[in-house]
Amino acid sequence: MFIHLSDVFTSEGKRMDVNAELETTSFDNGRERFEITQNSPVSIVITNLETGKILVKADLQLTLRAACDRCLAEVPVRLALHTERVVFSPELAVDAEDADDQGFVNGYELDVEAFAHDMIIGNWPAKILCREDCRGICPVCGQNLNVRDCGCDSFVPDPRMAVIQDIFNAK
Repeated sequence: MFIHLSDVFTSEGKRMDVNAELETTSFDNGRERFEITQNSPVSIVITNLETGKILVKADLQLTLRAACDRCLAEVPVRLALHTERVVFSPELAVDAEDADDQGFVNGYELDVEAFAHDMIIGNWPAKILCREDCRGICPVCGQNLNVRDCGCDSFVPDPRMAVIQDIFNAK
């Protein structure tokens, strides 16, 4: 969905409220694709700050399906997103030193899908865990250690001690 912005750019004090439905059913962060299982409409408030300069405030709540970074179990990732961005008209965007990357604006149109993608990327968690004390998977047999212990030998020798270990093994 695109929102036409020319009226807001040119009318001092003008405000526009828009609720836009996301059309996308997944989120791609460049490495993986995550299914969006629930989402609210994107609530957008666009306010003219001065001629050629607007403030875009947006709220979005969504749930994505992802894998735990330690044990690979499926985890719902709930995001409550809020952003405020200053956007410049095409004439001012080239000259403005403090203009953000405005890849979600094409001429006088705001691309809601690209704007929502930008919101998600900016708030993506560094690590997705099924729980804080997730034990992960066994590096030997692949057993999920949150479910049960596998009994594999998990001792990893210090590589700096390999020369000494060779001496003990030679006898």
